[in-house]
Amino acid sequence: MKYDAEDSFFARLLDDDHAIAETPASWTHPRTRRIALIGCFRPRRCGIATYTADVHDHLRREHPEIGIDVYAMRADPEQPDDADVVAAIDADDPESYAAAAAAINRSGADAVWLQHEFGIFGGRAGAMVLELVERLAAPLVVTLHTVLAAPDADQRRVMDALVARGSRLMVMSEHGRQTLIDVYGAPPGKVALIEHGTPVRPFSARSPLRDRLGIGDRPILSTFGLLGPGKGLETAIRALPAIAERHPDILYRIVGATHPNLIAAEGEAYRESLEHLAATLGVGDHIAWDNRFLDAEDLLDQIELCDIYLAPYPNLAQVTSGTLSYAVALGRAVVSTPFIHARELLANDVGVLVAQGDSTAIADAVLALLASPEERHALQMRAYERGRRTAWPQIVRQSAALLDQVIAMPPRLLSTPRTAPSLSGVWSMCDDVGILQHGHGPVADRDHGYCIDDNARALMLADRVRFDTVQAYEERAFRFASFIQHGWNPELRAFRNFMGYDRRWLEDRGSADSNGRAIWALGHCAAHSPSNDLARWAREWFDRAAQSAASVESPRAVAFAMLGADELLARFPSDALAGEILGCGAAFLEQLRSRWGTEGWNWFEPTLTYDNARLCEALLRAGRTLGVAAWQQAGLATLAWLCDRQTATAGHFRPVGSDGFGRLYQALPFDQQPLEAWASIEACGAALAISRDTRWRRHADAAWRWFFGANDRGEALASIETGRCCDGLTPRGVNTNAGAESTLAFHLAYHAMDALVWPGGARKDAGFTHADMQT
Repeated sequence: MKYDAEDSFFARLLDDDHAIAETPASWTHPRTRRIALIGCFRPRRCGIATYTADVHDHLRREHPEIGIDVYAMRADPEQPDDADVVAAIDADDPESYAAAAAAINRSGADAVWLQHEFGIFGGRAGAMVLELVERLAAPLVVTLHTVLAAPDADQRRVMDALVARGSRLMVMSEHGRQTLIDVYGAPPGKVALIEHGTPVRPFSARSPLRDRLGIGDRPILSTFGLLGPGKGLETAIRALPAIAERHPDILYRIVGATHPNLIAAEGEAYRESLEHLAATLGVGDHIAWDNRFLDAEDLLDQIELCDIYLAPYPNLAQVTSGTLSYAVALGRAVVSTPFIHARELLANDVGVLVAQGDSTAIADAVLALLASPEERHALQMRAYERGRRTAWPQIVRQSAALLDQVIAMPPRLLSTPRTAPSLSGVWSMCDDVGILQHGHGPVADRDHGYCIDDNARALMLADRVRFDTVQAYEERAFRFASFIQHGWNPELRAFRNFMGYDRRWLEDRGSADSNGRAIWALGHCAAHSPSNDLARWAREWFDRAAQSAASVESPRAVAFAMLGADELLARFPSDALAGEILGCGAAFLEQLRSRWGTEGWNWFEPTLTYDNARLCEALLRAGRTLGVAAWQQAGLATLAWLCDRQTATAGHFRPVGSDGFGRLYQALPFDQQPLEAWASIEACGAALAISRDTRWRRHADAAWRWFFGANDRGEALASIETGRCCDGLTPRGVNTNAGAESTLAFHLAYHAMDALVWPGGARKDAGFTHADMQT
């Protein structure tokens, strides 16, 4: 396979069969190289578009070393795209979200920065955004422009998904931060408070725009932004008669176009109702309407023009206001209702707060400021000083540091680990019954008991480990063999799977896949056990259990039984039942591939789930053992197709994630499971033995390195010293529980690398004395 990013760290890493390049000592922190920035964007006219464009422009100015790919949310498919837009996402088209995610994954973005507001995405409460975020492999940072303390069910579902999926959550107010923690259960360390950015301008006591507009020294009040009922303009207009009585030259400038959504619904009816109200109150001549959407510089000029900025917003739950931030940063005196952002930004006498809907309070506050130029100037200076903390250069530096925190650190491995993992991590999961299936952190969790799946894998590992004596081997292996034997239900002629810690079986029959794994382990034990007694036992039980394999239709159960049959045939080549299982299973898999395989989807099913590489491996081994070249070629072709989908643009291993199991014709990147790395290693080992093509060694090596941090989060899951392996890689990092499946997969992956992949690394198993078992 040719990687798209051949100069990347991981691609260079994978070109070396023996060593991982050491991270330079001077590199103490990862540096963001490329981000995908998602949100509304110019020329769209809305607050999110303005914010996203400001983020883009200032980040590019302050950090030119960072590449920025803009993915613009588009409400109208006919909307033109700005030159800085890499791709547009049509708000109501689910396929557009999926296509954007695929493009971002191909781009090799180090992080994704999403601007979230419910109304800019399609679906109920903007749920279509989840079609995008769940497909992203890079760490996700979400700026939440609205954080609802009392969401409805749809809003709660979207927010819960974003909180769970995001590596970091950015809010612009302390209230928003605390709401995320208290209402949505976000971990405090995951939530960052970074305020709304503001422009950097010197303080201007008197705007030169006054003379150009012929306003002179008239006292000016202003409110800015897209017009709609949420602005509370009715309350401000009702305050004008009292103000005009004392200051007949007062002018209230209402600057901004009517919100596009309101225009679409009712035209200019809302603005006309405000004009009618002003006329009725006799203050129509005291209002100047500037009905247009302003670009950034024009907006700043207009804000700078006013003496007092009015923010009479009725929604006290509003957590951010860009124009309020701008007014403070430009040193304007502010009179505002106590909505959330205003309470925080205007604290410590930075502005004046008045009650919601109280026109008299607004009038009193304005009159007091107009009556005392000294107090008004002092208030302006406090506001201007407060605004220095939110200057865009400061904000984008904080944001860049936050992005850096989530970027995967390349692993500091000097060489590919080839030391056998300590077995203590396995034995600590075992008791006199068998191996417990789950862990709570590194400690075995007795609440979830045992399963035949893990005891089958444990028996396979015991057959691979070099014990000093056969007696030492039997002390371990007989325990797992006994569990498998006890799981047999003779009435149903099938194995049970789950057993409680109280040693009671929790079902009469396990799944087809768990039965297939038991058959696999029996064939493996018959072929590899250094104990002749246990090998005989395993062959007898294989014959008994495998009788029912012919009726199984689960592709993975068939593949597991085939792998067990192939192991057994290596030691007992005349075993008719094993030969039948292998041949019939290969024909079944080929039939599935013919049915479901299409151009671009060379696979056995319309979905990808777990242990995918086992299907390819089973075909490869059947073709080799039975001498059918077509099966070998089919196994190689499907494995190549799978490896292509499990290789990130940067070259590292990215297994199919469990979040996407069962989705038609698609795969999601998380959660990534150790089982997939082991399966890929063994399948690539089989492909290497058949084809001698060294690309299979590279793919296997990538899967092995995945355990040690060559992955999407740059975090190690496994430890050679302890022999434990964590349960998976999530969007937020490692799942630190270390269960039996994961730890066993790690150990078995090591033995597969040792026997099949590493040049000169293959070894013979100790204690094989089976001359008396050839009959």
